[in-house]
Amino acid sequence: MGRRGREEASDGRADAGTADAPGLPGLPDIVAAFHWDLAEWLGTDAPPKVFDRLSGALDEAFTSVVTTGHAVDRETLLGGLWSARNLQPGLAIEVSDVREIARSGNLIVLRFVAENIVGEVKTRRTVTAVLVTDGRTYLWRTVHETAVPE
Repeated sequence: MGRRGREEASDGRADAGTADAPGLPGLPDIVAAFHWDLAEWLGTDAPPKVFDRLSGALDEAFTSVVTTGHAVDRETLLGGLWSARNLQPGLAIEVSDVREIARSGNLIVLRFVAENIVGEVKTRRTVTAVLVTDGRTYLWRTVHETAVPE
């Protein structure tokens, strides 16, 4: 899935609907929309509303384990993202192989492949994520990234 537009709910979070509802985006669309915004923020002189969409998509209890093995909390990640605006001009992020691993109550566990592309340089990682949903909106609770060797 490549770059594409996204729909927004009035509160700034992706209005993703449910994977079972016809005409509404499913989990691959939710993952692609977040990464499209991430690539736009990191790879262009994006307006602040793109950052607002990214921060609005993260649960208040969000944490991430990045490819170096370090765990970061929501505020640390957002602080780093804020200062990384347009630091990778031309960045595209392709998402593939989105699979639902488990679902229980309002939690969904996903696994997918994300590939960062800047010019000829491609960096792949396998990502496991937990999303929290109320059936209409989806918030990222935690992400664990593992680098995929070339």
